[in-house]
Amino acid sequence: MLAIIGGSGLTQLSSLEVTRRKVVRTPYGEPSGALTFGTIRNTEVIFLARHGYGHTIPPHEVNYRANTWALHSEEASDVVSVASVGGIRPDLVPGTLVVPDQIIDYTDGRKSTFFSTTDRSVTHIDFTFPYCEQLRRRLLKAAATAGEHMAAGGTYAATQGPRLETAAEINRVERDGADMVGMTGMPEAALAREIGLCYAAIAVVVNHAAGRGASATGIRLTDILAVSQNAMARVRNILDHLVTLDGD
Repeated sequence: MLAIIGGSGLTQLSSLEVTRRKVVRTPYGEPSGALTFGTIRNTEVIFLARHGYGHTIPPHEVNYRANTWALHSEEASDVVSVASVGGIRPDLVPGTLVVPDQIIDYTDGRKSTFFSTTDRSVTHIDFTFPYCEQLRRRLLKAAATAGEHMAAGGTYAATQGPRLETAAEINRVERDGADMVGMTGMPEAALAREIGLCYAAIAVVVNHAAGRGASATGIRLTDILAVSQNAMARVRNILDHLVTLDGD
């Protein structure tokens, strides 16, 4: 079953015919909210708003372990994460949709693994390619079918938040190879890998990163809302087409 984690700007899916909501208890505490079950084009889907349905949970306080555990416990197999980012690479202008293929983690202090107890052998996961390639391909195919352009590939820099970055920090992560910057990509992707979920992301560029383009002298937060609303409508269109594709 497909699960969708909605980020800033995507706290609900207008095309989702809701059938029920369920509060899921996990060994890791409370998820961001009740899981919403429903159908899109007669296909069952689970939806969860990462920041809560009232958008009240900041990125560094999201219980990523509880969220991923809850989705897995309700038999989700594939997870599409939708997240807002700032564009660093010149072609990633506001309004661009991207399916990233790499991550650099700059977060700290987040509970980032299910393997944190001492009652089992040390466990490592292969994270060479952090996103599920099969699901990435399906997203790109869905975008093409929906008539929406989506950039294929890019490196996501996951920062701590909730503040935005300085221009010098963006210079640093660009030197490290980052193409976009956001606050929720990790540890979500790693936890999904640990628990066996096929996980991919749609990164929605809602602003130029600090010191770039229109954000050269500062980021105008008021401009982000209009960009986000338009881009999220396109994301919904892609998701509507994703559910109709075969799993190959």
